[in-house]
Amino acid sequence: MQVTELDLDPDTLEPPPHAAPHGARGAPARGVLALRPGPGGAPVGPGEVFVLVRHRGRPVGTLTATVPDGSDPAEVLAAAARDRLAPPPPAGSPPHGAARHHAAQDPGSPGAAKAPGAPGTSETPGTLGTSGAPEAPAAPGGEARRAGPPRTSVVVATRERPRRLARALDSLLAQDHPDFEIVVVDNAPLTGATRELIERKYSERVRYVLEPVPGLAVAHNRGVAAADGTVLAFTDDDVVADPHWLTALTAPFAEDPRIGCVTGLILPARLTTPAQILLESHGGFAKGFAPRTYDPARPPADEPLFPFTAGRFGSGANMAFRARALRAAGGFDPATGTGTAARGGDDLYAFVRILTDGHRLRYTPDALVWHHHRETERDLRNQAFGYGAGLTAYLTALVARRPGLLPALLARLPRGLAHARTMTAHRDGARSVPGEHGTASHPWPRSLSRLERRGMLAGPLGYVRARRGVRGLPLPWEER
Repeated sequence: MQVTELDLDPDTLEPPPHAAPHGARGAPARGVLALRPGPGGAPVGPGEVFVLVRHRGRPVGTLTATVPDGSDPAEVLAAAARDRLAPPPPAGSPPHGAARHHAAQDPGSPGAAKAPGAPGTSETPGTLGTSGAPEAPAAPGGEARRAGPPRTSVVVATRERPRRLARALDSLLAQDHPDFEIVVVDNAPLTGATRELIERKYSERVRYVLEPVPGLAVAHNRGVAAADGTVLAFTDDDVVADPHWLTALTAPFAEDPRIGCVTGLILPARLTTPAQILLESHGGFAKGFAPRTYDPARPPADEPLFPFTAGRFGSGANMAFRARALRAAGGFDPATGTGTAARGGDDLYAFVRILTDGHRLRYTPDALVWHHHRETERDLRNQAFGYGAGLTAYLTALVARRPGLLPALLARLPRGLAHARTMTAHRDGARSVPGEHGTASHPWPRSLSRLERRGMLAGPLGYVRARRGVRGLPLPWEER
């Protein structure tokens, strides 16, 4: 399946009264500002296409469509986007068509984010822009608060993947953020390949830091110690960052001093193997296209497990923290994350710690990275087990480090177990295409469901084993 981006002028979403048949050649596709392939991909051609739709550059949704032989891809995909994203027609008029849309912003979809100002959110109602995102609320005097993005450190932990790392660094160095640094943490390396790459190609723009103790959380903590930004952003070595990613991810910190964490949108860079398509069909890493603020002072009414539904907040490949808030929370738990017996949960632990310390967490779809999903069935099986293990490992970490959270966790346990059974259940999908994010309609084989549940059983013991291995390990920024 091809991956592409379609940038539209939102003023042209309404189809003309006598629109030409979809795919007809002739004049340029109306309202199309750009049609470009996903990162590293070829120009779109005939066949099935996964499309990120933008409005003047801002991500607003995804859909799948089929481009017939001999047709104009821009016209076909623009027509599909208009079918789904245009305002509803007047009562009694026939629908434009039926493109399959896969954005989590659909009103009424299970798991869909609510509109700004709706019950259960802490959004401040504001003027809606073309993407549906609220503008900054007006400050005293009537003018919206506009502050430049803060000084930021981007931390990338890596281990023996220099080719992928180079691709990620090239995209990070192309960011439009005015003031940032990049810190690469080489985690328990077996060779000097990562150090050699940085010294040979990136030494003037990228700082190299060595962390000999294995584990993603340990590596992230080393990056926290080395970083000098007031905001600390984290991404992985298997992503390609949109040029506006860092500016969008860090802007909320300047707009709201109560924000402690911001997460962003993650979409697939490639959908070329069955494993990649299946993962994205299961929901992938995307959290929808509606911005949302989670406020511990105003628990969302539609999140009865809040704040323990950390997987709803974002993922570790696209997150940022206010530096002083993350350090005050103790950073990442070194007994969690990839590279430890816990197998994951380092990002989830940090999200909940930030919220339980009283800070707000913001999700913004404007901050986009493209993720290279695992390519093989074996990779996907390991990932499914790791999802389950990381979930219960991070909950174990919370109780171990914040015993005062235990009563709240126990009170939510019955609903939490029911939620976990639903999320890990086997599902037959009508089609093997990326499904709607946040719904339970996507396919997920029984074998992967069993692996997720086995991982959930293994997570607490894995955390205990990992914690023994890092016992006595000081926080790097507190080392003397």
